[in-house]
Amino acid sequence: MPAAVIFDVDGTLIDSVPQHAQAWQDAFRDFGHDIPFEDLRRQIGKGGDLLLPVFLSEDEIAEKGDALEKHRSNVLKERYLPTIKGLPQVRALIERLLADGKRLALASSAKADELKVYKKIADIEDLIDIETSSDDAEESKPNPDIFLAALKRLDGIEAGDAIVVGDTPYDAEAAGKAGIRTIGLLSGGWTAEELKQSGCIATYRDPADLLAHYTTSPLVGP
Repeated sequence: MPAAVIFDVDGTLIDSVPQHAQAWQDAFRDFGHDIPFEDLRRQIGKGGDLLLPVFLSEDEIAEKGDALEKHRSNVLKERYLPTIKGLPQVRALIERLLADGKRLALASSAKADELKVYKKIADIEDLIDIETSSDDAEESKPNPDIFLAALKRLDGIEAGDAIVVGDTPYDAEAAGKAGIRTIGLLSGGWTAEELKQSGCIATYRDPADLLAHYTTSPLVGP
């Protein structure tokens, strides 16, 4: 039985993957690059440090990577943030875990200021106070840095005592490198098969579905 649960945020607790992909598409277009939406959507879950090299050369990243990423952040806040909503039953799921004595943390590829807003959207800002963001990791998912940082803040919790809940193969790959098992949610747009192939030990439709199957899920047993 896991003693701690580490949650990804985008696509896991809030319905934000399309908005992130659209913000990246707008930002790339403003810098002269026309990138298909679906290509970008399948990169959401990575930080900009690993997303940019998929579409730009090293020289292009050196020339305009920082400015493009900053512009993407502004585009998201100005055009798309108001359309982001929490996924169903997130607060109820968190409250159930807390009632069972689980220790909880967030591990997101978002920046710290963005994560603060996302916690409010998910209606959990008063429930989880341990968190890590891209500011706490040298490299973003699928590298394990963010999950290792979360474990460090969950003092006394070993990798084998924790479980990750995420929505992308990048979550499962990063958690696996940190020695942590992963539950996959389909709410980020990936299929159950894709998530299982990346290492997820179980998949559910969204937080509401995970809560509905709570007693038979890996949150309770092996």
